[in-house]
Amino acid sequence: MRRVAVLVLCLLTGPLFAQEDAGALARAAGQLLETASVQLDDADSARDRVRALTQTVQAYEAGLSAMRAGLRRASIREAQLRAQLEARDTEIAQLLAVLQTLTPGQAPTGFLHPDGPNGSARAGMLLAELTPALNQRAERLRRDLSDVSGLRTLQLQAAAQLTKGLNEVQTARADLNQAMANRTDLPQRFTSDPVRTAILISSSETLDAFASGLSSIAVDETVWTAPDIANDVGNLPLPARGLILRRAGEADAAGITRPGILLATRPGALVTSPTAATLRYVGPLLDFGSVTILEPRPGTLIVLAGLGVSYGETGQIITAGTPLGLMSGLPEQSDATTLSTDGEGGGAEASETLYIEVRQDNVPLDPLTWFSTEQDG
Repeated sequence: MRRVAVLVLCLLTGPLFAQEDAGALARAAGQLLETASVQLDDADSARDRVRALTQTVQAYEAGLSAMRAGLRRASIREAQLRAQLEARDTEIAQLLAVLQTLTPGQAPTGFLHPDGPNGSARAGMLLAELTPALNQRAERLRRDLSDVSGLRTLQLQAAAQLTKGLNEVQTARADLNQAMANRTDLPQRFTSDPVRTAILISSSETLDAFASGLSSIAVDETVWTAPDIANDVGNLPLPARGLILRRAGEADAAGITRPGILLATRPGALVTSPTAATLRYVGPLLDFGSVTILEPRPGTLIVLAGLGVSYGETGQIITAGTPLGLMSGLPEQSDATTLSTDGEGGGAEASETLYIEVRQDNVPLDPLTWFSTEQDG
């Protein structure tokens, strides 16, 4: 009896995980995805279809990001509970054995004890004191088991919503591609001379050289009064949802340093303009891949490199929030059997990188002094 009493006391004083609703984020993310699904249905009839589809894709990205985070938290919480229960299988079995001996109609002094009536009385008093604590521990055990079952059900439901959301965001991206291809309402500040552009690209060995000669490719340029962004500097939104992978001046794996920042994004992430600007250049450049160069005001350039799909044409004037393209990395066809909670198409969580550089009078500036980095991936 003394050995059982010690075991019970050890159970009652063991560490317990704080109760938390690990599925709250997943449930909230489900609501975000449902809202995005409604937006996708409404986008077909929207007057400004590009704007509607842009907001829809962004809503999906926010919902999918939250859903992944919710699934991770739910999975971690379930693993914690299972590990806790599996590690205490023997203790729990002994606890249940003790509880089974405490039938509701049986008085504590009804147990026989080898020390006679006095021993039985002492044992009965000990068990009478421990019974409420035993019941409380058993209730905690039942709650943990219920939490494991509930989290497993929640994960199955959330995974189904995630798969549906991934398929729908693919549809939204395809619709946005088509809408951008059909768009003809953007004002044209200048046209680019293809011969001059080809010469500049072939003769430029660095981004500095290319940026310094950008003005030479413009033909029939008109005057455009750019909006004043002085008060927005430092608070501009990042062009895409992501995490800062490398800051300005930090060396990469090859020891190369660049004056811009590297933003890790998910495959297919939407890239938008942080401010109203002129598209000074859209196309391939050097080893940067597909490049978009914005001119939000005279002398200021924002370079975005690494897009998989680019929208717009050199010389067009765009407003803040205009889609500039999509990051690469998406499969040709969405396959629900290969989707993971981390990436799209079973890839890594943030497998694509967007290089961002800011130049004033062709002098590189630290982009982090221009953009707000409070958002996450």
